[in-house]
This record gives sequence, structure tokens and C-alpha cells, in this order.
Amino acid sequence: MSSGEQAEATGGTDEHGEQGVQNAEYTFEDVSVVMGTYNEEEAIGNVLSDIEDVTDGQAEVVCVDGSSDRSPEIAREHGATVVEQRPQGYGVAVRAAILEPDRPIVVTTDCDDTYPMEQLPEFLESINEGYDVVSGDRLYHGADAMPAFNRLGNHAFAALASVLMGTRVHDTTTGMRAYRREVVESIRWTENTGLSAELLIRPLMRGYDVREHPIEYRERAGETKLDPIEGGAAIAKSIVTVCLEERFG
Repeated sequence: MSSGEQAEATGGTDEHGEQGVQNAEYTFEDVSVVMGTYNEEEAIGNVLSDIEDVTDGQAEVVCVDGSSDRSPEIAREHGATVVEQRPQGYGVAVRAAILEPDRPIVVTTDCDDTYPMEQLPEFLESINEGYDVVSGDRLYHGADAMPAFNRLGNHAFAALASVLMGTRVHDTTTGMRAYRREVVESIRWTENTGLSAELLIRPLMRGYDVREHPIEYRERAGETKLDPIEGGAAIAKSIVTVCLEERFG
């Protein structure tokens, strides 16, 4: 089984799936790459340079920033749109970031240089094949750069979500995904620390066509801002809450 074949999870082919196949060949001029940024001056320049190189400067970049370091200045130097926001947590920043631009394709990523921007063309290709959401699967290749405790936790999150949804997923908390704009605009996003899981679970449970695509995962630049115990508990709670809301709400 190829990596692409391995990594497909689909919620069905109802009217959402039918809307996704529109025969439109999107290019990077149709793409906004968005991220929440918080004190990532060590890495953000590399991330933005990679996006610019891979997309030939065609993709729009939006950063929702609550930093006290030079992250926003570096982002502006690279031509990114910076939306300043009081620090309120991961989900608040990313939710604002995905709703800010108006291009038809939205790609989320983190600004810590862990995600492979060179795989952006593969994500866009999957969108052009008709998928509504393309979700980067960090665990497919082992994610050796990820701390062992975090890796174990991410496998546990995926197992929990898979049981509650009745659909097998492999990586619920990845930060690298591509969405058709109608998906992010049609759903009310509620979670903060657990937003990354919510951004996968709600589309799947509402019948959008979702593909999990294997990606390489690199060691982060700079210090993590998330406490693994407290953050892990919040993510697990979000997974349960969102799955139950979608199933019974």
C-alpha cells in the first residue's frame, strides 16, 4: 500500500463531498497559508522563506500574532499580513487566522519549522482531486523528531477519536492541513487548545471528504509553549466533547 493510499479517511460522499468536486484547478494564487504566532522569532523566518520558495511567492500568508519578540516584524519583512491579537491561546489565534483571508483554499501550519512546506504542492494536488480537507499525518513516518511522550499521546488521541467517530484516523492534532474555504466558514469552531483535533473531527463527522496525507516532521526550533500534561488533558477533553456534540448535538 502506498503512502497516499494508506492515508485516506473519508466521512462519506453526501452533498458536502459533491460540492468539493468542482473541476477547478487551483494554483497557489488561490491559497492562503495561515498560522498563529507567539514568540517564534527563531523559526518564523525559515518557515516564511520556505513558503515563498515553494509557492514562488504566490501564496498569501497571514499570521495572527500575540508575540512580545520580533516575530511580527520578521513576518512583515517577509510580506506576510500580520493581525495583532492579545495572547488568548492556540485555538483563538488559529481560528482568527483561518477566517481572516478570503482565498478559496486555506492551509494551516505552525511557525516552529516542524512542518514540511515543500509538501504544499501535494496538498494542493489533493484539493484539486476533489478532497475538502487534506490533513498532514506526522505519525506515518514515525515522527522520530517528536518527543516520545508527545508521540505516545498523539497515538492515544487518534485512537480515542477513532473509537468515538467510528472512523479510523491517524493524527488528530497535526497543525498542517489544507481546507476548502466553504468548510472553515460553514462550521462554528469552539475549542482552544483542542482546536487542531476539532478541525479534523467536525468535517469528518459532517460528511466532508478528508484525506490524511503522510508528511515528514522535523525537530522544532525554539521552546514549546504547551505543557504536555495540561495540554494533553485539554485535547482529550476536546476530542470527547466535539465527538459527542457531532453525534448527539
